[in-house]
Amino acid sequence: MSAASAERAAKHNTAPENAVAAASFAAEGAPFVHVMGARPNFVKAAPVVAALDARGVRQAVVHTGQHYDDRMSAVFFRELGLPRPDVDLGVGSGSHAEQTAALMVGLEREFTARSPGLVIVYGDVNSTLAAGLVAAKLHIPIAHVEAGLRSFDRSMPEEVNRRVTDQLCDLCFATSPEAVGHLANEGVPVERVHFVGNPMIDTLLGNIDRFDTDALRARLGLPAAYVAATLHRPANVDDPAVVARLVGRLHEVADQVDVVMPVHPRGRAALNEAGLGDHPRMRLLDPLGYIDFVTLVRGSTAVITDSGGVQEETTILGVPCLTLRPNTERPVTITHGTNRLVVDSELPGLISKIRAGETSGAATVADVPPLWDGHAGERIAGILADQ
Repeated sequence: MSAASAERAAKHNTAPENAVAAASFAAEGAPFVHVMGARPNFVKAAPVVAALDARGVRQAVVHTGQHYDDRMSAVFFRELGLPRPDVDLGVGSGSHAEQTAALMVGLEREFTARSPGLVIVYGDVNSTLAAGLVAAKLHIPIAHVEAGLRSFDRSMPEEVNRRVTDQLCDLCFATSPEAVGHLANEGVPVERVHFVGNPMIDTLLGNIDRFDTDALRARLGLPAAYVAATLHRPANVDDPAVVARLVGRLHEVADQVDVVMPVHPRGRAALNEAGLGDHPRMRLLDPLGYIDFVTLVRGSTAVITDSGGVQEETTILGVPCLTLRPNTERPVTITHGTNRLVVDSELPGLISKIRAGETSGAATVADVPPLWDGHAGERIAGILADQ
């Protein structure tokens, strides 16, 4: 299925019977239960929660505690106006098996107690997979926000989570036309799939006036020109040899321009062991809240990252994004944005060219992706509550 045909098909979908059932459950008092556990989930959930609240839908928020540090969790609730979680499972970290098992036990207990009319999951973290599995076994309808993204790289735990979750879901909310095509190729019935746009962009556009780059520079003592960096994927931070090589490349970039890097808890020890902060122009920060982080990105010359969400945010902000990965589940950020997949050896040369104005960092630059207009949350709420 082409992107254009996928987009047309998704736009003309009618809501499936399960959406009608879910809406009727809500009318009878059974809540829609949002499950979120990591910082990308909070950013995607905020516009959906707000739009459903405006329609008077009864809701509950379950925070799994997959991200539990204040700067990785609580600050997002404060900044984005999310309601205080009805329950925090507090699962914390652990291996994939340990964490997923703890999530399933806690979520089964919670769903049994709350009897949700619908469970809404976000993204591709372990909390997403665990909630989908538990809800499916309890015969509770499931909606997946950000369905259909595929990197086609099974070595990424997120790819496994995405694929399994989408097979379990009754409603798949896709952020891009190619995601609709992936779901069709995997046999997901067309009536389950809705192309709605990207709620993460709702959050970005809704807060655009809060991203004051001059104020952040003054508060953090940043220079006028800097490169922002963030790394946390296992492929980049788990192997000491890889980490040492990446640190060397970042230092080469720092020979040209200051590099400002909020250090994710995952990978902090390995990066520090490799001497990340030994270069005088490497400026290491603790994790930032949503407003400060996006402000940092907005004011940067370019971004070096392995994050999925940053690829999307830079697409809208017009900031060159160099993604240290061999693939991306968000190719629309390359065809319609400022993103480029790179290997570490390319970083110093590309940063030099970007600073000289010779390249934007993007493979191609076109209009922003379709329906990335700040109204995805409203579309999702309409499908969920108006059938």
